[in-house]
Amino acid sequence: MSDDWQRECELIQQLYNTPELLSALESAKETELKLQKRFREDYSAELVRAAILLTQLRQRAKHKFLRAAEMWFHRIGFEQSTAEAVAMHKAKRFQDVELVHDLCSGIGMDSIALNQFAKQVVAVDISPLASLYTQLNADAYEVKNHIETRNANVEHIEIAGVHVHIDPDRRVGKSRAIRLEDYTPSLEYLQNLTRSAAGGAIKLSPASNFGGKFADAEIELISLNGECKEATVWFGDRQTEHAWRATILPAGYTIAGDPLFARAPIKELGKYLYDPDPAIVRSGLIDLFCEEQHIARLDDAEEYLTSDSLITSPAVSAFEVEVVLSNNEKEIRRYFRDANFGEVEIKCRHIPTDADKLRKKLSLEGNEKATLIIARLQGKTKAIICRRVANESHN
Repeated sequence: MSDDWQRECELIQQLYNTPELLSALESAKETELKLQKRFREDYSAELVRAAILLTQLRQRAKHKFLRAAEMWFHRIGFEQSTAEAVAMHKAKRFQDVELVHDLCSGIGMDSIALNQFAKQVVAVDISPLASLYTQLNADAYEVKNHIETRNANVEHIEIAGVHVHIDPDRRVGKSRAIRLEDYTPSLEYLQNLTRSAAGGAIKLSPASNFGGKFADAEIELISLNGECKEATVWFGDRQTEHAWRATILPAGYTIAGDPLFARAPIKELGKYLYDPDPAIVRSGLIDLFCEEQHIARLDDAEEYLTSDSLITSPAVSAFEVEVVLSNNEKEIRRYFRDANFGEVEIKCRHIPTDADKLRKKLSLEGNEKATLIIARLQGKTKAIICRRVANESHN
């Protein structure tokens, strides 16, 4: 163990054994500077800083983990960790698997979720600090005795014939890597994994260049609360017969197929306009979704969809069209000056638009809400004034 890892582990262990400091910070209202000054009278500066950071991360994590208030985080581990809802969704595919190796386990959320479905989980990470966080978080979820932690370079782990989940390191210095060629372990290792292991999942950034990198695999784009969280590469006996899948959480909606075998019609704007979930967009399954729902695209270069009859689905945000204007700022300002809007959201996908600058120029003295969508309608850029439709369906 390196000296840096040793010091970090000792600090976290010390903090774990000082619960009264964390309890005091949870109820404290002072600024961070005043908190440091107050608590340094009784504790070391290093311990106080670690306690304040953990308290801050626990607050930020409340939307991400059910037991955030009891969990243990460091900044990078928190940022790269899998949201609990996403981890549980993936773990279901490992139902009744005898043994799963969770490689590059980080703070352990995927290991904890896998433990709910697989019979045995081994969490592997090169960092002793990561293993400590996994143990502490497994304890928070009351499964500490069911997850084995192991410090090792995952490239030295024998994975032939076993099941794996891996979350490769996506950092390049202080930046996040977009290209798979910059991941650790390497792209070559990840590709070999799909051929050697019995089956499993590779967690990738949804913004990464995963297309065409994994032959004979299923790629699932997973979104949570409207944000695309990850691209999961399923391989071996954990993949389905479909090449692409989009899953929308927490609704649990999923659509799967091959983008090449669907072709949606392009039609004029109808009574309703739809903004598809980013998982649908990133997976390339928009045309398949349109075919299933019997709706159309507005333009072959736009992801916005349309229909005359309302569809309700967690896969789209629906808007009722009020008026279509030219993409002319004077015309848009004139319309809002005569309307009764007090709030407006501005949406666009491919048309460069400074939404904040435009919003400041609009008259918003009324009490109604509007949505202004800048989009191409069969090749021509238009300003579409809509009202958001409440989505009551979770089909």
